[in-house]
Amino acid sequence: MAEENWERGVIERLAGEGLREMQRARRWGIFFKLLTLVLLFSILVIAAGAFSEGGRGCLDKCTALVDMRGELDGDGPVSADNVMAGLQAAFKNKGTQGVILRINSPGGSPVQAGLINDEIRRLRALYPGTPVYAVVEEMCASGAYYVAVAADKIYVDKASLIGSIGVIIDGFGFVGAMDKLGIERRAIIAGENKAFLDSFSPMTAAQRDYAQQMIEEIHQQFIAAVKAGRGKRLKESPELFSGLVWNGARGIDLGLADALGSVDYVAREVIKAEDVVDFTVKENLTERLTRRFGAALATGIVATAQRGVHWR
Repeated sequence: MAEENWERGVIERLAGEGLREMQRARRWGIFFKLLTLVLLFSILVIAAGAFSEGGRGCLDKCTALVDMRGELDGDGPVSADNVMAGLQAAFKNKGTQGVILRINSPGGSPVQAGLINDEIRRLRALYPGTPVYAVVEEMCASGAYYVAVAADKIYVDKASLIGSIGVIIDGFGFVGAMDKLGIERRAIIAGENKAFLDSFSPMTAAQRDYAQQMIEEIHQQFIAAVKAGRGKRLKESPELFSGLVWNGARGIDLGLADALGSVDYVAREVIKAEDVVDFTVKENLTERLTRRFGAALATGIVATAQRGVHWR
């Protein structure tokens, strides 16, 4: 009887191990089939994307459009790299009669804004016969306005929000709350100001003065860019550089903008080229698929590995 039980146990273990091997092989087979399918689909999308990108532009007569929608951020879709790439393609296009930078942005990084401002000025000097106009939709504030002043003219809607010529460093201080809760902050630093602006450390009077001086210097850089771009069109006002925003109609009165006008109006009446061609650099389907597929692939590999460990 003992011998019979031993043989049965061996047979059951062998059968179980064989079944697990079949399960592993089947799951890996499904995984690699899906991988092959996704790769083939990605190749087709890349080919389609290349074809569509190659068809962008015009050879005869058109208005080139570049969108700047959202917050200026070096790591986001509205980065200086993306906006400048669109502007460069727009100016280089043989049929471009004029360029419109359509803006709907609350601002963002002063560095990204400065880079775009500099590039617009460079392109204007390189292509003196091609005007560039900023057309504001809902908002052109702070860093976005820093960009707009590099254009030949700025067009707005009467209800657009424009201006906010100022600089801010914002955050929260939790020192008092930590004291009440009995929480101790442990930050070991080399350099007495290394924890400067840290939300969990107290700010000294000297640090506050330094921060104020720093943003005042950046503010002056902003003001200089506005004056260089707008020149004598600006109306003297003590509130002009205070950080306030104005509606489009009031912005025209102050010289922050030139006239009312939409993209279609500027293309038709100002540039005299009704055919509007979009040169905005956008995240295409290939990039989205690649990013999502990479994340899905990593998840799948980890999950498969975990199942493999579990089976053992």
